[in-house]
Amino acid sequence: MKKACFSIMINAPKEKVWNVLWGEQTYGQWASVFSPGSHAQSDWQEGSQVVFSSANGGSMYSQIAQQTLHEYISFQHLGQVKDGQQQPFDQNNQDWAGATENYTLRQIGNTTELTVEMDVPENHQAYFAETFPRALEKVKELAEA
Repeated sequence: MKKACFSIMINAPKEKVWNVLWGEQTYGQWASVFSPGSHAQSDWQEGSQVVFSSANGGSMYSQIAQQTLHEYISFQHLGQVKDGQQQPFDQNNQDWAGATENYTLRQIGNTTELTVEMDVPENHQAYFAETFPRALEKVKELAEA
């Protein structure tokens, strides 16, 4: 597993960018770049669980390992949801076990620098290198609207 880092400058305050990232109405809009129909269920509090789902029925559950409102959130990916049951990552997808995904928002004047650092298994690196920048462009578009 390797670390991947993606960053974008957004002409909006960090609070607005945060709300676009994790808002009920907007999360699915930018996350649809990865999988149409994506949505997330959580109370977005540190220590809480998040279930990331797509329209094709695939779901992953994670824990919010750390959070500073409007500035930082860290997810630790724990497993997948199959037939409504949470199943920790196993031999078939062990490469995601313990992977983290961190979002940092830094206010610079009237602009927000959004940086995402994540653990990416070898066989998914090309996909995220191509797709994550497009997702961040969608976050920018939504936050600047």
